[in-house]
Formats: sequence, C-alpha cells, structure tokens
Amino acid sequence: MATLAARRLLLPRWVAAGGRGRLLGTAAEASPGGEEARGRGGEGGGSDGAIYVKKPAAAAAVTTRDETSVAMPTSFMTGSVVGKRFYRDATVRLADDGNGWTVMLDYRTLKSPAKRPLKLPSRALAMAIAAEWEYQESDGIRPFTMPLMKLACTALERVPLTRTKVIDNLIKKFHQDLVFCRSPADSELTIGVHQKQKEKIDPILDWVNTEFGFKTVVYTTFLGDKQDEGLTRAVETVLKKTTDCELASIDAMAAAAHSLVIPLAIFKERLGIEEAIELIRLEEDHQVDRWGLVEGGHDVDIADLKVQMSSAVVFLGLSRGM
Repeated sequence: MATLAARRLLLPRWVAAGGRGRLLGTAAEASPGGEEARGRGGEGGGSDGAIYVKKPAAAAAVTTRDETSVAMPTSFMTGSVVGKRFYRDATVRLADDGNGWTVMLDYRTLKSPAKRPLKLPSRALAMAIAAEWEYQESDGIRPFTMPLMKLACTALERVPLTRTKVIDNLIKKFHQDLVFCRSPADSELTIGVHQKQKEKIDPILDWVNTEFGFKTVVYTTFLGDKQDEGLTRAVETVLKKTTDCELASIDAMAAAAHSLVIPLAIFKERLGIEEAIELIRLEEDHQVDRWGLVEGGHDVDIADLKVQMSSAVVFLGLSRGM
C-alpha cells in the first residue's frame, strides 16, 4: 500500500486560479504570459524560456527573503511550523549554470537553511519537492509534511561535511543489524517469530552472501556479535562510493529500520518498500497478531515508518532520475 507521502508525490498537482487546470511545471510555465514567453524563446531570461524574473507589484518582505531568493530558517529541520505561506506558485527551473535544477517560489529561488541554493540532481526530484511546497496551506508552512525537502537539505548540506562520520556511524551499528538478530527457537513465546525470520530474512542473508562474498553471523543475544571483517569492509566500500543523495537516503532508511542491510538491499534493488517494511516489522507484527493492536500506538508507529521509508526510497529513486 502506498503511503500518503508517496501518493502525494505521484499525483499531478493542479495549480490555483490564474493558471488552474495545468500541471505543475517550470517557472516559465507558471509566470504570467508563460506560453507567450516560450514562443519568444524566453524573453528576459535564458533561451529555453525556463526563467522568469518579473516581480509582483507588492511583495511582502520577511527576514529570510530578498529580491531574488528565499531561504528557510534553521528551525525548518526541526519540524515546527515556520511561518505562513507567502508565495502563490511553486515551480522548477534549470540552475543558472545548467548543472542541476532549482525550485522557485514565485520569482524567488529556494535556498537551504544555510542559505545555499537548493540545486537538485534531477528535474523529477525538483518537481516532487515543488509539489511539497505547493501542498502547503496558507496558515502555515509545515516541514513535517515535506520529507523530500528535508532529505534534500541533509544531502546538500550535512552529508558533504560529515560524510566520514555518517559512514562510520552506519558501520558501527552494522554488527547489531536487525536482520542478524534471531529470536530463540526454544521458547513457546518466540518460536513463531523464529520461524517467520527463517522464512523471510534468510533469503536476504543469502543475498548478502552472494552480493558481498561473505557469510553473515546470526545471533540470539541482545549484545550482538561481530560480522566478518571482510564483509564489514565490503559494505563500507559500497557506502564510500555513494553520492551525497544516495548516502542521505541510506542513512535515513537505516535510522528508521534499525538496519543497514535492508537499505542496502533497496539501494541494490533487491527489496521494494513493502517487502522492506514487512521485514522491519516482522517481530512486532507477530506480537500484534497474537495480542492485538494498541490504537494510538502501533498504528501510529506503522504510519510513521511507512512515511520515513517511502520518502527515503522515493528520494533515492528521483535523485537518480528514475
């Protein structure tokens, strides 16, 4: 089942009055007289007609906006409401240097909380982030409804500065990975979980063996066990070869899944979203089937996991131009 976040990204976004009835597109398409401008070869900005610079007659000034750009405050990354909607349309355009895509809020270029231009690797990802901005209500901009925007800020600002630390942290937790921990088979309370783990997780462990050339160590203690040093180095090599967007996606999925193997299997296209969520929730779903679901607890956890995993997978795919 697709999550709300994923469904929003897949639905066409229709823009409001003065242009409703058209799909979210480039800045030139959203500007007044956009069709005419394209017919003139983009008068007033690049030859592809993707830039519009006309300023509205009355533009309210705020501390994070100037004549040509708008930057989100640092609090954007915390999930709190950061102010009322101040723009009409969210669109995309090719970056000024032709390397990447940017999001436009009316005539202003969107910047990160560190006030750097938000240059995205693909038009598809820029369109998806623009859709998140377009969905914001007039009474407030809510970052917790914009997981792709937050991942983009992480990939463009945090990962380049802390790449080594991010990888070291992932490798440090790799030995206690969810898929290596097996419930005991000698207890009536855990035998059902053990059987499901053998059925669902063993194929992933076989894939790890084939993909990286090393057999995994499965354990039944909370303290965990050490994986083969060769396997650890092979996984670390894969992480070091990732782009910033890919590493940001893997790190986000690992935090949500308590596993690095599951994000790597998604990264290598061995697992899909639904399969991954099933593996992550295997033990808890077994307990829910046996003892029942706690409303306001289990259901909220499930929804949150789906949003976190789905948004990271979508971000990963769109950053690759898929």
